Amino acid sequence: MDKAEERSHAALIAEALKSIRKQRRMKPSEVAAEMGMPVRTYEHFEAGTARITYARIAAFARATGSDPVAILAAVPLRSAAFALRSADNKLMTIVFTMLRELNEELGPDIQYIDARTVIGAMDRLAKELVSHVRDRDQYAEYWLREKASKLDGVSVDPEKRKPPSCTKKASN
Repeated sequence: MDKAEERSHAALIAEALKSIRKQRRMKPSEVAAEMGMPVRTYEHFEAGTARITYARIAAFARATGSDPVAILAAVPLRSAAFALRSADNKLMTIVFTMLRELNEELGPDIQYIDARTVIGAMDRLAKELVSHVRDRDQYAEYWLREKASKLDGVSVDPEKRKPPSCTKKASN
């Protein structure tokens, strides 16, 4: 890996760290104290100019209650925003925990998992997660519409009053 690529990776991680800290409404001094490091050292770490190690990322994650694996995933995904978006739900830690369990269960037999099988399983999982999030959003909209109509005395079209689980889903 050349120096430009290393700087690019450090910049992605730095952006993820800073955005998570800001979302938490924490000052650099607060995170530094939680991590047990001098503020100046932390500032270099967050800027991506100090050595970035997994131990430091894990300490940052503990200090901010975020997902250390998501912070690392910002590099291959080329998205600091991903680290911020999945900081709270610990998506990447869950994924890697499941992979660890799969590795422990299969051991050397893991090599026999066909790439097509993995792609198919991940595709189904991704579609199910998207559907779950979309249904949740639709249900929240339905709930608000229903409650607001009771408060305002506004009538709502009976078809629109049905929760998402009662309406016909669009085919993919």
